[in-house]
Amino acid sequence: MALIHVPRPENAWNPNRPVNALLKSQILHLHDAELKLPVRQQTDIYINAIKTEGEAADYVRQVTEAIHAAHQAAAAKRARLSAKRTSKGKAKKKSTPKARQET
Repeated sequence: MALIHVPRPENAWNPNRPVNALLKSQILHLHDAELKLPVRQQTDIYINAIKTEGEAADYVRQVTEAIHAAHQAAAAKRARLSAKRTSKGKAKKKSTPKARQET
């Protein structure tokens, strides 16, 4: 059997190459995730206009950053609410019905 030499590409990523089916599938998956974000954190990019790998990479980056920002905002909000609940609980002690009857 004869060996067939297949040259390896020097740069596999080409920003001007049209998107393939796998990349389109990943874009759709990210778009579904993006729609679950708060409206102010969505990118408003029309995904059917994405035609090249470079445009897809830019979209993926923007959605990933938006997801991370939404997660950080939610974590900060939970921390503020937790701190508020903790400080209120320490400042005022609730009296039980039993304690009220004894006085």
